[in-house]
Amino acid sequence: MTGTQDWVVSSARQPLRGELDIPGDKSVSHRAVMLAALADGVSRIDGFLEGEDTRATAAIFSRLGVRIETPSASRRIVHGVGVDGLQAPDGVLDCGNAGTGMRLLAGLLAAQTFDSVLVGDESLSRRPMRRVTGPLARMGARIDTAEGGLPPLRIHGNPGLRGIDFAAEVASAQVKSAVLLAGLYAQGETIVREPHPTRDYTERMLRAFGVDIAFSPGLARLRGGQRLRATDIRVPADFSSAAFFLVAASIVPGSRLRLRAVGLNPRRTGLLLALRAMGADIVEENRSEHGGEPVADLVVRHAPLHGIQVPEQIVPDMIDEFPALFVAAACAEGTTVVSGAAELRVKESDRLASMSAGLRTLGIPVDETADGATLQGGRLGGGFVQSHGDHRIAMAFSVAAQVATGEVGIADVANVATSFPGYDRLAGGAGFGTFSRS
Repeated sequence: MTGTQDWVVSSARQPLRGELDIPGDKSVSHRAVMLAALADGVSRIDGFLEGEDTRATAAIFSRLGVRIETPSASRRIVHGVGVDGLQAPDGVLDCGNAGTGMRLLAGLLAAQTFDSVLVGDESLSRRPMRRVTGPLARMGARIDTAEGGLPPLRIHGNPGLRGIDFAAEVASAQVKSAVLLAGLYAQGETIVREPHPTRDYTERMLRAFGVDIAFSPGLARLRGGQRLRATDIRVPADFSSAAFFLVAASIVPGSRLRLRAVGLNPRRTGLLLALRAMGADIVEENRSEHGGEPVADLVVRHAPLHGIQVPEQIVPDMIDEFPALFVAAACAEGTTVVSGAAELRVKESDRLASMSAGLRTLGIPVDETADGATLQGGRLGGGFVQSHGDHRIAMAFSVAAQVATGEVGIADVANVATSFPGYDRLAGGAGFGTFSRS
């Protein structure tokens, strides 16, 4: 291997132990800075994720005329300009690798009086945007894309959007959020109906900022013309980031980890249900609420895992955690079957293909299907796997390395910093095997 964007990860030589502070939730961090920018007054955000994705979103709002202070790491003071106070940028707006940022900004910027252009990195530029631009067009938005509905997004401002009653064909929190943000500016009422409930971060945070919004699983509605009031937000620890440690401690013998103040949004915790069904020992302690989001310490101990048929009804609640689940399944006794997860093919990489190929390289039989896979648990060997620039794939294979019989080389890990800055250092402090770069 060559270059500086690869890892070579060795197996854990001891049980994983300790109490960990996982970085702030990426989804909540994106939304906190967005809504604080639109609010009347000054909002303070604690626990903001210092990742490339979230920093890209904050930088975009600075370009849109919002003053954002950084008094210390993971803190932001946002001087909101109100829903009508954003200013035209002086060039393109770079979302980096942030699909959440691009899709939510599409809804927000479509309602402005000025034009704007959203671009992203190579990975984001391959991600489909028609699922967002379609419903926004029904509201009156004019958004041009590259061939195939891909970024960049050229958004023609239109302050005359109208509310719609949108029945989504695909359950997506990002699409729902884009439509709701556009609905803040639209004439009349905006309603979003989903085939399956998705994460309600946007709805909860809109309510925290004083918006009159009604929501229940699979349904959200708000009327346009409302203003937001500044509020202080404490971002919980990111459950998707905690997922890698939940699996690692479950599969490394003798391990016990406490993950502090992890966000437990009910539309986010499908992995907890799946791991517990597989026999994982995970308990919740010190439950509380941060900024409208439920949080708790998660205490996880090693336990023998067994294969399961993953219930399709929980698949939408764990879509970002499937790379970690695949590693748990590879270490479980028996067969694990996943179906109804076609969404994994249009994430930062084709995660079904990437995880299946990598696990086969490490000696695990995997039969891939159009919307899932069948995995036969076994003993992981060493080898060299491709992450395809996908941060969650890279971290998942670093977890697999903890019980592998040899070193695991992981190509193209630079994007780990987009969602989990300092991951290798935190993992090493918990007892993970050595991370080296080649």
